[in-house]
Amino acid sequence: MSEAAAPSRLGAPAVTARLRQRYAAERRFRLLGLSAVVFSALVLAFLLLSMTSAGLDGFRRAEARVPLDLRAASLDIDAARLAQPDPVTGLELAGLPKTVEQAATGALGPEIASELDSSAWREVADRIVADPALLASRIEVALPVSGDLASAMRGGGTPELQSAARRLQDEGKLQWAFDPGFLSRSDATDPQAAGIWAALKGSMLTMLVTLMLAFPIGVLAAVYLEEYAPRNRWTEWIEISINNLAAVPSIIFGLLGLAVFLTIFPNYRSAPLIGGMTLALMTMPVIVISARNAIQAVPPSIRDGALAIGASRVQVVFHHVLPLAVPGILTGTIIGMARALGETAPLLMIGMRAFVATPPDGLTSPSSVLPVQIFLWSDEIDRGFVARTSAAIIVLLAFLLVMNGLAIYLRNKFEKRW
Repeated sequence: MSEAAAPSRLGAPAVTARLRQRYAAERRFRLLGLSAVVFSALVLAFLLLSMTSAGLDGFRRAEARVPLDLRAASLDIDAARLAQPDPVTGLELAGLPKTVEQAATGALGPEIASELDSSAWREVADRIVADPALLASRIEVALPVSGDLASAMRGGGTPELQSAARRLQDEGKLQWAFDPGFLSRSDATDPQAAGIWAALKGSMLTMLVTLMLAFPIGVLAAVYLEEYAPRNRWTEWIEISINNLAAVPSIIFGLLGLAVFLTIFPNYRSAPLIGGMTLALMTMPVIVISARNAIQAVPPSIRDGALAIGASRVQVVFHHVLPLAVPGILTGTIIGMARALGETAPLLMIGMRAFVATPPDGLTSPSSVLPVQIFLWSDEIDRGFVARTSAAIIVLLAFLLVMNGLAIYLRNKFEKRW
């Protein structure tokens, strides 16, 4: 039988069955990949929803609504004193705390008035300082209550306090309100007065030190290893060491910071400077590895073309190779900084777990950071700190998203195609 007359085997049952098996396997693989993506998205959505629902309560506080007649109180202070330094002290000496206490007792009763926050009058003082005309008017003020009364509003505390809290809530004198001071206050022993500004500012300063140290040193190390270092046994040993450092547990870097940095700077314990230096050690290997990979991805023709027109080796690297490698370098920096932002163990080792009631005013001031603040609040017994902890986690995630969004913007801005 001639070749033209030979029957085709493409339609044979065995071939058709094998094609069906291959197509079925491909469909199963695609379905498996899609299922993995959907499952990951559902887990992420569940995490965000659960954290948001639990954290929204952390942005609120219990407040008592009290009418305050400052005109009848006749405080012994004038508007000129409010323009001088430390006007709050002047209002205190003029009798504002006693005036607020009497108004609260008349509106809420002595039992509930005793449950107001001890520094509630200071919020009234801040309003008067901002608007001295209030001294001659009648206003309604929202005064923060104590943690015990807030717990009673949540269903805790003594039955008597719960009953009083429900009665005042029904009368509209006690309510939950948005607490903008959560973002501007520092840590406190009372969840009603606790805030995250000190920890947030400490995280910003620590990340600034980490970036300023890890990024230039990591990029320069990658440039040297990739463009200038000779290929010998020592170079291979350095490359292996950097790869191993990227996988070292973070607490080891905390021990290193404790043994080295605090020995050199013993007076800067729990300072953002020491925390940033410790996290820079942890972040640098990640930046070096990603920067080397980004430099390797630049086509050799770029280097050859620059050298052919007379550019020096330094000009080739800094005028041609690095600008094209910036997107990859920034990607590695994003990963390293995101990991550093959420680290707790190395910062605990260098003492950044102290109770800090005032925001740091510099790189050498005692400070805390958001992950450590969340860790400390999660260990508190008071139920009010549970909501504050979830709210702090939301702020940490928002800070991470803003930081990563800025880095992605810069990466896309400097991205070039060839």
